[in-house]
Parts: sequence; structure tokens; C-alpha cells
Amino acid sequence: MVELSTRINQIQDSPTLAISAEAKRLKEEGRDIIGLGAGEPDFETPQHVKKAGIDAIKEGFTTYTSTTGIKELQEAVCTRFKEDKGLEYDPEQVIISNGAKQSLFNVLQAIINPGDEVILPVPYWVSYPEQIKFAQGRPVKVKTVEEKGFKLTAKQLKEAITPQTRALIINSPNNPTGAVYTEQELLELAEIIVEEDILVIADEIYQKISYQQEAISIAALGPKIKERTIVIDGVSKAYAMTGWRIGYAVGPQDIIAAMGRLQSHSTSNANSIAQRASLAALLGSQEPTVTMKDAFNQRREIIVNGLNQISGMQVLNPAGAFYVFVNIEGLVGKVIADQEVTDDQKLAELLLQKAGVATIPGSAFGQEGHLRLSYAVSEEQITEAIKRIGSLLNK
Repeated sequence: MVELSTRINQIQDSPTLAISAEAKRLKEEGRDIIGLGAGEPDFETPQHVKKAGIDAIKEGFTTYTSTTGIKELQEAVCTRFKEDKGLEYDPEQVIISNGAKQSLFNVLQAIINPGDEVILPVPYWVSYPEQIKFAQGRPVKVKTVEEKGFKLTAKQLKEAITPQTRALIINSPNNPTGAVYTEQELLELAEIIVEEDILVIADEIYQKISYQQEAISIAALGPKIKERTIVIDGVSKAYAMTGWRIGYAVGPQDIIAAMGRLQSHSTSNANSIAQRASLAALLGSQEPTVTMKDAFNQRREIIVNGLNQISGMQVLNPAGAFYVFVNIEGLVGKVIADQEVTDDQKLAELLLQKAGVATIPGSAFGQEGHLRLSYAVSEEQITEAIKRIGSLLNK
């Protein structure tokens, strides 16, 4: 057997993709499966965006571009950041990558030395700890409290910082909880970040999908925090462009330049056609995004109310993104369909096999006793999924 590197051996498969693959397999076998696992809008990419991609092909825009992206798209990102986040950047402070996931990977590789610590509020998106480990850093997982909306407090941040701390990752709106940090909460975190002179990676991929309050970028809270912040964003969620694979990072020019050097030796530029389509998304009508968010808001009400009526399930109302993070601790130890619910993974397995509903166990996000359900599906599917879950658990 070929011996693999220690670096790659410590990386786990993405549990969200694994469950989605199992749900797909069951569907191919003819099973009626409702997929509430994937983090992907069920809307089509807007027509004017698709047209821009088609036009790029017709015009022969199919060659290499600059590694860091076409200038027009870098400028468009700056325009959106100014209008949406209140942040001013130069195009040289923007790198276009093959999805926000690559942007995050690049920045961690650019700033982390072996043994550096990165503070990670729990629950977290599944790829954060794996990417930190691949950069030879150490994820420092800080458990947040459900009663406080799963948000890192300034006190927790202060206590987690050591001489080895290099950065904090903050994700608002949050995957998997839907939590959105308020301006005051971010100000308190920013004060400590500046005082301790660490960096912050702000994953804002869901920023346009927030409900009761507009999501605020921590980088917008003053020049001192801005110079320590790398913002990760992209077109996947807000414009229903997951398959186009365009993300971007915006931040201090020296860090962005280092990320460009890395990308030049890995993937080189992002897809040229997708870059032109993304240009249309950022500078064209934003109405499709508003329409999509309104639909998510209605679905959110249905799924939260429905799940909260099922005995053993408790759901906080998410303030952003398109997930609910369901507390199922009341079901652990119970027997369902002649099988004991030993943990959240077992319940997710039962829901998939016995009810035909695909969910993601909270333990994949570092928070046991929970399930993540996506409501990026139709209202009819949400209603049917709730009915199936209730029917199984009531047995």
C-alpha cells in the first residue's frame, strides 16, 4: 500500500458531502428522499447572469485570465463591498478564486505557520478545522452557548487567546446555526482583536441572506480592525451560483498578494466564463437576490414552527442563512423504529433510512445533540419533511 503524507491523513472527508452522496444513492435506487442536507439554493441562476456566461463563450472569452481575476470583476467586488458593506478597497486588495472555499484555503496557507492557533467558535462550518490543520495550524475550538444564540462573546475570545494565537474565524450569518452578530457584539470582539494584534477571517458568504437585521461586516467598524481583517465572500449563495465556483477574498494587500502567489501554482485563475457571469451578478439587478431571500424567509417560518411542534425537538429562529440547527437532546436514549437513538448521527441515519429525510448531524459541526436542516427547498418539501419526521418520532 502506498504511504500517504501525514498532512493528508489528518484530513477527514466532508460529512455534509458524504450524507448528500448517500441521499443521492438512495434516490437513484428509487427511494423518495427529501434532501435537507445540502447548503445550496434551489433557485436557478438569474437569467441575465446566465446570458453573460453564454455571451462570454460566444465572444471567445475562453482563455487564461490574470491569476487574481479580471480587473473588471475585482472592481465590481469593490463596488459591491462599498454599497453593501460600507467598505472601500482597491482592486489590488481583491483575489478571485475557485469558490469561497478556495479563498479560505488560500488565506490560511498564506498566514499560518506550524503551531499557530486559530480560534474557532463552535458550532463551525465543517471545512474550517480541516483547512487549519492542513496549514499545520491548530484549531482552538471555543464552545458557544445555545441560550446566547451560539455566538462567541468577547469574554470567551479574550480567554482563548494565547501567545500562539494567529487569527479568529468568524462566520456571520452563520452556518450551521443562522446566527447573525449585532454591531455591538462585533465591536466588542473587534476591540480585543485590535488590542491583542491578531487577524480575523470574516466569512460573509451568507451576508445578503439575513432577515430581522442586516448583517454587518466586522471590517466596517474602523480602520484598525479593517487592516486586520480578510473578508471571504462569493456569488454561490446570494446569486444561486454554486456550480459556477467563484469566490473572493478582500483584505490587506500583502496578504492578498501572497494568496495570489499560492493560487498561481495551484489552480491559476478562476474560470473565465464564470468570472464574466459573476460580473453581471454583482453589477446587474439585485432583485433576484431579494426575491430569493423573501422566499427563504417564508420557508424559515414554516420549518421553525413545524419542528418546534414535534416532541423532543427545539429550534432557535435563525437570523440569517437558510439552515435551522435543531436541538434533539430530548430524543437521545429513546427507541425509535425499534432502534435506540444513541446520538445525533444515529438519529440522522434513522431519518434518512426510515423517513426518507436527509439531514446533517450536529457533531459534524462540533456540536453534538443537534441536526442541521436546510430550508433551501420548496415549501411543499418542507411541509412533507416535517410530516415524515413527526410521524417517525411519534412512533
